[in-house]
Amino acid sequence: MSLGQQVAANLPFLRRYARALTGSQATGDAFVRATLEAALADEDLKASLEGGRIPLYRAFNKVWASAYLDADAGTAASGEHEIGAQARLGAITPLNRQALLLTTLEDFSPAQAAQIMDMDVADIESLIAEAVSEIDREQATSVLIIEDEPLISMQLEDLVSGIGHEICGTAATRTQAQQVVEEKMPGLVLADIQLADGSSGLDAVDDILAIAKVPVIFITAYPERLLTGDRPEPTYLVTKPFQEKTVRAAISQALFFGSTRPLD
Repeated sequence: MSLGQQVAANLPFLRRYARALTGSQATGDAFVRATLEAALADEDLKASLEGGRIPLYRAFNKVWASAYLDADAGTAASGEHEIGAQARLGAITPLNRQALLLTTLEDFSPAQAAQIMDMDVADIESLIAEAVSEIDREQATSVLIIEDEPLISMQLEDLVSGIGHEICGTAATRTQAQQVVEEKMPGLVLADIQLADGSSGLDAVDDILAIAKVPVIFITAYPERLLTGDRPEPTYLVTKPFQEKTVRAAISQALFFGSTRPLD
């Protein structure tokens, strides 16, 4: 497999991480593009990508860290909303979030995350513990679950309730989701893509976002299909079958940014 093919195979998942980290499709994809541009301009960096997924994320981390440390944090993606988001990131120690997202959403081991972040494994484990502690102290919200598989819906209900959030309703179709929202607007939505009656979770979410700005996490067996960077796409994606820690981290990150409005 050529270097280009290796990078292309891993790009959808790097986009998922970048979007979750920044809270925006546009900003996350901009950092991914900046990483590829840096690799094209640096032969040593480009050669290092032969190592697969870890070196690619390591290269991204260097670009992200340098942009974050830059006093002008808005250079990668401008706009007042983006600058405000960067300021909020600083309030929660971004390294915690990076370590948590790498080991949950991206399923790297602490040792692999340590390679990516250029830190000791013990430090990574400490950061993860701190991030989990922060999640446990987060304010509760109401959650709408849009999922047509009854067992998965029940699993999500148990998970969401177990971390202190309220279930405002469940829906297996777009119409059912509309009915729930008519009674109570959720503070967060967890949505599958393909629903029971052939309707789309994307359309159900669009209905909700036309009324109010609500953070949304999509849960799908095929995340790479929604991570091409070619069109407006979800910011937060969790892969089925999911792990509880992954959903917890995604919920925390989505609630932190508090909006699915593009940060651009």
